[in-house]
Amino acid sequence: MTYQHLSQTERYQIYILMKDGKTQGQIATLMDRHKSTISRELARNKGLKGNRPKQACLIAEERSLGSRNAVLINPKDWDIAVTCLHKKWSPEQIADQVGISHETVYRHVYDDKAAGGSFWEQLRCQKKRKKRYVSDRDRRGQIVGRRPISERPEHIEARSQIGHWEGDTVISAAHKQAIVPR
Repeated sequence: MTYQHLSQTERYQIYILMKDGKTQGQIATLMDRHKSTISRELARNKGLKGNRPKQACLIAEERSLGSRNAVLINPKDWDIAVTCLHKKWSPEQIADQVGISHETVYRHVYDDKAAGGSFWEQLRCQKKRKKRYVSDRDRRGQIVGRRPISERPEHIEARSQIGHWEGDTVISAAHKQAIVPR
């Protein structure tokens, strides 16, 4: 799901629908937006005389200037960065010369690579991108190819062969004693 900021037109729609007596939930449904987006808009961009669309746009624009996502590279600066890339400068050297972050240079280079570009070939070292180890679950200790107990064959339930018995071991806190229950 990608998030898109509200446009000035959408802010005018919110203003008109609020004046019409619609609730935030109704406005969200009509505009095909989440109700928290509408609520956040009304709370953040309120001026002294309430929520007015033109004023809300100015407040949102002013707030976005401090956002790390709001800063775009000037095309002139990017041209200088590309020239430096062709001279085999490192992104750190380019960042010092142009006045942008070296991470921004790397991000633009790898975005260009994903789009089929060739800026990545100009880097001194073509290293693999760092893997992000963010995941919804921990994969350590997983048994490869394991089968659930529900798929156990029927003859094992009879426990007629050695090896079909189950057992647990309980170890004390100090690791001095162990119990193996039947």
